[in-house]
Amino acid sequence: MNQGIYSLAATMVNQLNRVDVLSNNLANANTNAFKQNNLVQGSFNHYMTKNLQHNDLREKINEVTNTVPKIDGNFYSDIEGAVEVTGNKLDFSINARDVFFKVQNNNNEIVLTKDGAFKNINGFLVTSEGNNVLNNENEKIIVAEGFENQIALIKSSYNNLSKQGNNNYLINDNNNVQNVLINENYLIQGSVEKSNVNTITTMVALIDSQRRLEQAQKASTGIDEINQKLIDKITR
Repeated sequence: MNQGIYSLAATMVNQLNRVDVLSNNLANANTNAFKQNNLVQGSFNHYMTKNLQHNDLREKINEVTNTVPKIDGNFYSDIEGAVEVTGNKLDFSINARDVFFKVQNNNNEIVLTKDGAFKNINGFLVTSEGNNVLNNENEKIIVAEGFENQIALIKSSYNNLSKQGNNNYLINDNNNVQNVLINENYLIQGSVEKSNVNTITTMVALIDSQRRLEQAQKASTGIDEINQKLIDKITR
């Protein structure tokens, strides 16, 4: 088999993953406080080097196979989105990248979110999905005079969080989070944080990824046609 097919196949897989991520970012361009996702690409040689550092003496297959591109991981952009003034007393934004609201999801898990577009349902403060917003004692907050002072805030690095869905994050290690005792220095009432997705750059990146995918497909088809012609000549 032509060794170039390995790189082309890996490129197609990577670009498909990239299209999925960029499409999801674009779909959430109007989602409050959404943080766009990004992918990191490496090569098998990178992992070979890591193995050598741990005395794992694996041999290379060949120069082509070991330079095949591979998705190495993903990360969230922690850049804050624009703050939009709403005038609604139930809306809140946070003026810090590493501070989050603490809420309880449908599985009774404590999760974090940056989306402060809250509602009053049956007298309790809840998120747009109906999850209860919690205070520092992990209790539901009753919407009454001074309720904003009860809203719990948590400090955490994005490296310690995993996206769960519905714009929420699970805490990976509770020992690496910090409770904010006084929230008035961080909360901006009557406003919400918008998505940090730049629709123009994301659309450009999406088109670029689709073109790279098409180019890899055409190149792969070309190699297949060359191989078929070669087989036909040999069999004659």
